[in-house]
Amino acid sequence: MVDPPPKPWPPDLPPIHRDRYRPAEEALDSCCPLPAAARWHAADLAWTDALHHSRTVPTSETVPPAERIGVLLQGLGIPVGDPERRGFVSQPEATDLVTARVLKDGRELRLAPAAAAAWQMLAAAAAAEGVTLLLISGFRSVEHQQQILAKKLAAGQTLEEILRVNAAPGYSEHHTGRAVDIGTPGCPPLKEAFEDTAAFAWLSRNAGAAGFRMTYPRGNPQGVIYEPWHWLFVG
Repeated sequence: MVDPPPKPWPPDLPPIHRDRYRPAEEALDSCCPLPAAARWHAADLAWTDALHHSRTVPTSETVPPAERIGVLLQGLGIPVGDPERRGFVSQPEATDLVTARVLKDGRELRLAPAAAAAWQMLAAAAAAEGVTLLLISGFRSVEHQQQILAKKLAAGQTLEEILRVNAAPGYSEHHTGRAVDIGTPGCPPLKEAFEDTAAFAWLSRNAGAAGFRMTYPRGNPQGVIYEPWHWLFVG
């Protein structure tokens, strides 16, 4: 089978949109070069999205106002300043997002454009080596994060238990649209057992060079449980 020729950028596409995807492609080249067919598929997804966004140049992320975060923290019983005391830093909230995966129930998992392109290429590179990476979770708004914690409080969990698993609203990397929770077939999602899969072994070898880092290793300073499934695209 003959590989398709390189796909040209649309002539009317502003350079800023091209530049959003090229760093991700170059990062993948440095660690795990894609077969031509896989590269074509991943790049096609990025280019299609670039066309969709070619009419405007939205702000990629914004810092939520302190008053907004304070109200959400107060509603959960979290003192202002407590997340910083635990070692967390406030996270900007992405405003420019694209769909990275559609679940069977129709829900869309969204990521920031550069992170989405990097994720698609990372997953394609893994697939080329017989490893399946599944996107489990992507962008979450500040309000969505607050709702997650509120539901757990209502279910009887203590705040200390919750904050070992979920960051306070305003402090989750998922706000940025660059954090991904990764799963693989045959492994329960969001469980430490992911460490024992071929997917985690592949990520450990390749994700760093592709611009992804694991945020919560064992013994992390924030006191969060070990999360081998949670990775952040730092580009």
